[in-house]
Amino acid sequence: MISLWFFLALTGYLLTWLLIPWVLLKKSVNPTTAVAWILSVVFLPYLGAFLLIALGVNRIERRKQFKQAASQRIGRQVPPPPGNDDPREQFDEFQGQLSTLAERISATRATGGNEVRLLPDAETTFRLFEEAIREAKHSIHVEYYIWQPDKIGTRLRDLLIEKAREGVEVRFLYDTIGSLYLNAKFLRPMSSAGIAVATFLPGRSLRERWSINLRNHRKLLILDGRVGFTGGMNVGDEYLGLDPGFGDWRDTQVRVCGPAVLQLQQVFAEDWYYATGEELLSADYYPAPERPADTAAHVISGGPEADLAVFLSLMFAAITRAKDRVTLSTSYFVPPSSLAVALETAARQGVRVRLLVAKKANFLWTLLAGRSYFKGLLDAGVEIHEYQDGFFHSKTLTVDGRWSLVGSPNFDIRSLVLNFEVGLVIYGERIARELEEQFEGDLRRAVRVDPEKWAERSTWMVLGEQFCRLFAPVL
Repeated sequence: MISLWFFLALTGYLLTWLLIPWVLLKKSVNPTTAVAWILSVVFLPYLGAFLLIALGVNRIERRKQFKQAASQRIGRQVPPPPGNDDPREQFDEFQGQLSTLAERISATRATGGNEVRLLPDAETTFRLFEEAIREAKHSIHVEYYIWQPDKIGTRLRDLLIEKAREGVEVRFLYDTIGSLYLNAKFLRPMSSAGIAVATFLPGRSLRERWSINLRNHRKLLILDGRVGFTGGMNVGDEYLGLDPGFGDWRDTQVRVCGPAVLQLQQVFAEDWYYATGEELLSADYYPAPERPADTAAHVISGGPEADLAVFLSLMFAAITRAKDRVTLSTSYFVPPSSLAVALETAARQGVRVRLLVAKKANFLWTLLAGRSYFKGLLDAGVEIHEYQDGFFHSKTLTVDGRWSLVGSPNFDIRSLVLNFEVGLVIYGERIARELEEQFEGDLRRAVRVDPEKWAERSTWMVLGEQFCRLFAPVL
C-alpha cells in the first residue's frame, strides 16, 4: 500500500513539473492566468492537470484562421446599411469616440433608424418570441447558449416545427455544453420537419470535446432579417421563475427592428458558416432595412478567435470616459483587473459608479472571487448592491445617460476573454433612461453593501475570497 501511495505521489509531482514549463510557454502573454494554472496543478495534483487539459487549452487557436475567414467572407457579402442610416454626425464627442472604437474593433458601424424595445421580463419576451415566429415568412434563425427541453423550450420548438412545415427556412444553432440536456428525442422532430440543426464547438471530434472552456454564450433570434432579439435570456422554464432552485428570475432582453437587425443576421451567418460550412449569402436574408424609429444602435460581437478582447476594450473605454455616472448590472462579477481599476478610477474622479450584482450564484467560488474585489471598489467610492430577491441574470451598462450596452456578456473574465458573446450598443438618452429606471427598480430588491460592515467580516471569509480570486482567470 505504501508503495502504491508513493507511486501516485511521485507521478503527481512529475506531472506537475512537466506541466509548469508548458503553462509558462503557452500562457506567458498573460502572467495572471499562468499563475492561476500553476497553482491549480500544484495544489490539485491530477485534478489540476485534468482541468488544465480540459479548460486551459485554447483550442480555438487551431481553427482561428477558419473562424476569421468565415467572418471575413460573410462580412464582405452582407450589404451595408444605406448611407442615410449613418447617425454619427449627430453624436456628441463622447458618443463619437466610442462609436469610432466600436467600428474599428467590430468591423461594423453604428446604424440609425432602429426601433429598440427593452424587455425586462420573461413573460413578455417569450410572448413576443411566439408572435414574431408566427409572423415569419421566409427565415427563422435561432442561436442560444441554453435551450432547455422543458415546457417553454418544447412549446417554442413545436412552433418552429410548425413554421418549417409551412415552408419557412428554420436554422437552429445551440451550444453543446450549455444545452447539455438537448437529446436526440427532443431534436429528431425538428430535423424530420426540415429544420437545420447544428451544434457549436465542441462536437465535431473527440479533440473538440475537450474544449469545454470555449462556449458560445450568444442569444439570438432573427426573423426574416427584419426583427431580432438578443440580451441575457436563454430559453427555459427557470426564466419564468418556475424552478424553485432559482426562484424569481430577473433578466433583460431587447427587441430590435431596423438596420441593426442585418448586423445580428451577420453574426448568426458567421457562426452558422463556422459550424456547418453553409454560406447564408442570399439577398433574402438581408432585406433592405426599414426605418421604423430613430434610435442609433450598433451590434457588437466578440470571441476568443479575435486578436482583441472586444467587449473588454469597449467597456474599459466607456467607463474611463465617464464624466457623470456609470450604472452596471451583471449576474457574474469577476472582472479583469483593468476593468476593476477603471471602475475605481472613475469613482475617485467623482463619477457616481453603481454596481448591481447577484447575491445568489450557480457556483460559490465564483461568488467569493467576485466579492474579493469589493474592498477596493468600496474604498474608491463605488456603490455596490447585491440582488436579494431571486436570481439576477441581467447584463447592462449605461454611461452618462446617453450610451448603453445590453447583451450576453457578463462583467467577468470568462465572458470578456473566453466566450463568444454578442451585445447591442445603443446611443441616446431614451434607452439609457429606461435602463436607469429599471436599475432603480432592481435596487428595491437589493441590499447595498455597507463599507464599514464589509470591513468587519471574518478573516476566514477574507481568506476564502482571496483564495478563490487566485483562480479568477479560469473560473
